[in-house]
Amino acid sequence: MKTLFFVCLCSSVLSLYAQYAPPPVDHAASIGSTISAKEISRHLHVLASAAFEGRETGTSGNTKAAQYIADQFKAAGIPPLESQDGYFQQVAFSNVSLQEASLTINGTAYAHLKDFIIPAESMPGDELMFEGNEVTFLGYGIDDPAYTDYHGKTFAGKAILIYKGEPVDKNGKSWITGNTQLSKWSEDLGAKLRTAAKHQVAMVFVIEDQFRAKVSEQRMFVLGGQTMMGIPEMKNSDYAPHVLISSNSAGALMGSKSEKVIKTRDKIRAKGKPKAVKIPIETKVVGQRSVVSTPGVNVLGYIEGTDPVLKDQVIVVSAHYDHLGKRGDDIYYGADDNASGTSGVIAIARALAEAKRQGLGPRRSVLCLLVTGEEKGLLGSEYYAEFPVFPLKNTVANVNIDMIGRVDTKHTDPNYTYVIGSDRLSSELHQINEDVNAKYTQLELDYTYNAENDPNRFYYRSDHYNFAKNGIPVIFYFSGVHEDYHRPTDTVDKIMFDKAALIAQLAFHTTWELANRATRITVDRS
Repeated sequence: MKTLFFVCLCSSVLSLYAQYAPPPVDHAASIGSTISAKEISRHLHVLASAAFEGRETGTSGNTKAAQYIADQFKAAGIPPLESQDGYFQQVAFSNVSLQEASLTINGTAYAHLKDFIIPAESMPGDELMFEGNEVTFLGYGIDDPAYTDYHGKTFAGKAILIYKGEPVDKNGKSWITGNTQLSKWSEDLGAKLRTAAKHQVAMVFVIEDQFRAKVSEQRMFVLGGQTMMGIPEMKNSDYAPHVLISSNSAGALMGSKSEKVIKTRDKIRAKGKPKAVKIPIETKVVGQRSVVSTPGVNVLGYIEGTDPVLKDQVIVVSAHYDHLGKRGDDIYYGADDNASGTSGVIAIARALAEAKRQGLGPRRSVLCLLVTGEEKGLLGSEYYAEFPVFPLKNTVANVNIDMIGRVDTKHTDPNYTYVIGSDRLSSELHQINEDVNAKYTQLELDYTYNAENDPNRFYYRSDHYNFAKNGIPVIFYFSGVHEDYHRPTDTVDKIMFDKAALIAQLAFHTTWELANRATRITVDRS
């Protein structure tokens, strides 16, 4: 009887406790709420100040920005990585510019970027010099078990003229693959240039079927040069010297043999049998390239996970801190692009470090990665993906933030964010973001730019893409472009700090869920 009374009493006490006990603390809510507009404003006013001169990669302003970010990580109690240069991953960049480019055919000079292109970034060395009195039309310049233009021929020290692509018949069937699917020879011009080098070809004239597009791409190398990852001559030392030529220049190069060359090309396409044509023609090519090493760093804020098993898995939270620098007396401040995203990631790193200090997690590790070189072609994130600090196979997801402080013309209410890429590789990542937004931030999630046919191609234009192309699920937060995009007028006074803080909170909550859930999200989409 006493036992029954005791059991009933305990049951009543537990029932009363359940009724009146305070609800369990939502640590994610309490930590996430510390990401404030005031904090975002503090970082933004520094990063987008005149003292940082637009933070262009390779400049002192960029170096100052990197040091500022590292100082914030240190102040937050995030230790430097022993495996790296403290808070920095040293990145190898080169600034490549074309100093001289000339082409003469039978004594007539042709104009660079009008009639021909010497691609500065793919020159096998810094100097290019060729003179000859004969060019051989060699079809497509392919050497494959299924089809070869080189069989029984020697071209050491000589020049060849080739088309891009590969021979296909009137029905679109490739003579190499045997079906309508094209081979690597259509996709990779470098394969043809490496093949030519193996055959000791001294000069390759390539008929460029997208000549105007190539001209637009190459102007950067003439007008001030272009920053690229790595050392160009190390990348392309196995290429044969080459020049891209327009259809008009190709006609001049073929000269009196033009009709014969065209007929030969058509026969190759029709029958899949290679044939060459020798063209007696005087040619001279001169090229001079300048390559200057450009210093750069990615900044690393690593919060090691608390779970002894899960801590080897890493979530990367990224933003680029570089911008366009100065043009004359104009400073391109880059307040929205991307001091806003950088400030958000600094705030997220500080919040995660505080959570760990309080013994609350995160269970998995988080790397807050601020990359340089984004404005040069996603170079900093490309470098990280090629030389990751933590193995890509252990990288669970990338949460990327780029331009979160303004409103575009499509929206009147600032409480929105574009979400890009969340469902491309993992349906779980997409749902996690939806759920935490409904619970914590209640932003309008706009998926307009996530469409695969988006003409702006934003999915391919920020640093998350270098993770996505390696099969890592990504989510990209973005507020859209505005009238000050890539202009000196992208200044701090136009930033909506409350908006930027709210999107940073959403990125934090998605990161927190990824870091603390029991199972790693799966890649269930291609």
